[in-house]
Amino acid sequence: MLNSLPVVLVPGLACSPRIYEPQIPSLWRQGPVVIANHARGGDMATIARRILAEAPLRFSLAGHSMGGYIIFEMFRQAPERISRLAFLNTSARPEMPELTEKRRAMINEVKQGGYRAVMDRLFANFVHPALARDEHLHRIVLDMADDVGPDAFVWQLEAISGRIDSRPTLATIKCPTLVLTSDTDNMMPPDASSEIANGIPGAKLVTIQDCGHLTQLEKPQAVTDALLDWLEM
Repeated sequence: MLNSLPVVLVPGLACSPRIYEPQIPSLWRQGPVVIANHARGGDMATIARRILAEAPLRFSLAGHSMGGYIIFEMFRQAPERISRLAFLNTSARPEMPELTEKRRAMINEVKQGGYRAVMDRLFANFVHPALARDEHLHRIVLDMADDVGPDAFVWQLEAISGRIDSRPTLATIKCPTLVLTSDTDNMMPPDASSEIANGIPGAKLVTIQDCGHLTQLEKPQAVTDALLDWLEM
């Protein structure tokens, strides 16, 4: 019997509910599905607190990329409310100074009207090289960027830059945990996922082959299958 608790899904940077669209029908058949709103200003702790305030009393929790940073914080704030965790293409590591500099440059470009140009460049890193010219995926990424908007994108970049190191608390996670990565993720190296899986007792590591950072869209059935298996853990 699958877990019947609600599932809360947290999107990643510049992503909207569309990122989970391929998975929602299968998850919805198992119980309520909630897509968290992470596009409001604040640091990671504030974003997590707002999502918790709107979430069911107890739930399963999955986060992709930036969403993974958020669910680490949600677990720190309310571990008793979370029945299981799924980390998709994310990292427990803090921000590196060189990445902060790149984010500041992106923020400046967006504030000067370059939001579309930034998203076009990000798309090339988001997907597997074989999909770099996939117009359908490119359109979804641009539509999600429109859903989020440039102001929220800037807030998200600022929150990401200020995130804390989640590695010291990995061993405190005792609930069933899925860690999912892909072999060709140019945004989040697979070894960051291995680090999470090795740090959480009993965590299951799944690697999607021939796939980039947007696993839910690039390999939708593989991700759906992994999430359904997770609900049985």
